[in-house]
Amino acid sequence: MHTENALFMHADTSTVFALARRVEDWPTLLPHYRWVKILESDDSRRIVAMSAWRGRIPVHWMAEQRCFPNEPRITFRHVGGVTTGMKVSWEFSPRADGVDVRIIHDLDLHWPLVGRFVAQRVIGPHFVSYIADRTLWRLKEIAEARSRTALEGARR
Repeated sequence: MHTENALFMHADTSTVFALARRVEDWPTLLPHYRWVKILESDDSRRIVAMSAWRGRIPVHWMAEQRCFPNEPRITFRHVGGVTTGMKVSWEFSPRADGVDVRIIHDLDLHWPLVGRFVAQRVIGPHFVSYIADRTLWRLKEIAEARSRTALEGARR
């Protein structure tokens, strides 16, 4: 399974990157997130347990998060849950008027007979893309509002 969700944001890259990297804030910022727990943390990585709503269906997973602010890029590797093994990359492409943000998910579900079908026809389009799309749109709203506020403050 391979999915890509992308959205342009009229905000500076550092604002969007900061919102994306602080997953522990997502339940407060993103209404479709139930909870996020930081299980382990050091200078280069964190293990996080996350739960979100897909409509009325609760989903949860555990992932290793790594942040690369100089690139800028954030990666997750799912280490628990149905999507164990999924690789996720958040990529930020700065532009003069904002930033393009892309979330890429790749999953090879190694279930006999039905793994590929379930990953490509159920998990990808109905769960991963659905949740990633809502995440991007809400982060866009927040980042653009913060950028407008900062711009208005600078004008005063």
